[in-house]
Amino acid sequence: MSPTLNRRRAAAAALTAALLVPLAACGNGSGDTKPAAGSSGNASSSASAEPKAANLTVLAASSLTDVFKTAGAAYEKAHPGTKVTFSFAGSQELAAQVKQGAPADALVTADTKTMDGLKGETGDAKIIAKNRLVIAAGKGNPFKIAALKDLADTKIKVVLAAPEVPVGRYSKEILDKQGVTVKPVSQEPNVRAVLSKVELGEADAGLVYKTDSAKSGDKVVAVDIPDDQNAVASYPAAALKQSKNPEAAAAFVAWLSTPEAQKILQDAGFQQA
Repeated sequence: MSPTLNRRRAAAAALTAALLVPLAACGNGSGDTKPAAGSSGNASSSASAEPKAANLTVLAASSLTDVFKTAGAAYEKAHPGTKVTFSFAGSQELAAQVKQGAPADALVTADTKTMDGLKGETGDAKIIAKNRLVIAAGKGNPFKIAALKDLADTKIKVVLAAPEVPVGRYSKEILDKQGVTVKPVSQEPNVRAVLSKVELGEADAGLVYKTDSAKSGDKVVAVDIPDDQNAVASYPAAALKQSKNPEAAAAFVAWLSTPEAQKILQDAGFQQA
């Protein structure tokens, strides 16, 4: 081989090596490129992104009326552009609305039984708070009601929630457990209606949630029921599968378990889930 040919081959090899150096710096040979610092081009970063602002409708148990107004305002402040509208009613009414396809994004009931009956309509449910019952006696407690057994006195007009309503079911449970027979003057569609009857003097006493009686001031006297005679009400929350804002609905439900939301609930008298 001539010296000239050797020199040409050596020059070609050197040129090839020089061209490969910048190519190696651009990739790893597999076609992958390393994202620039701060890049969001991966699945995990997009999954954790803040959900888009939305108008949310939340169906919630009547006993959450006051506390959820506070919670909703806090959520809107923390999530600019999102509007939360609540529709309050007895849990059984809310369940009927869901089954009828009412436009809504999330549901919070006052019992697990109602939520469990909607498993085909909701995402995974999580308990966000608990509550207990008290006897709401009329202003000044003129009949000196001190215990569940006193409600059996036929001279006392007692109002209860209907048995298909969570608070009505809890009421029946604790009265039956103590062997107390009560003939209510009326059976109401939700806990707020029971409380209203006592506040207005249309009934002498009723069984309501502790958090509801706390809002009545001196209109009623709350008589505590011992834990071993009481029932614990659990409040599960879930996003609805029919929601047109599934990500925003799931985000709101998840927020209800955050320290901020839990403080709002517990400040209102609800127990930790």
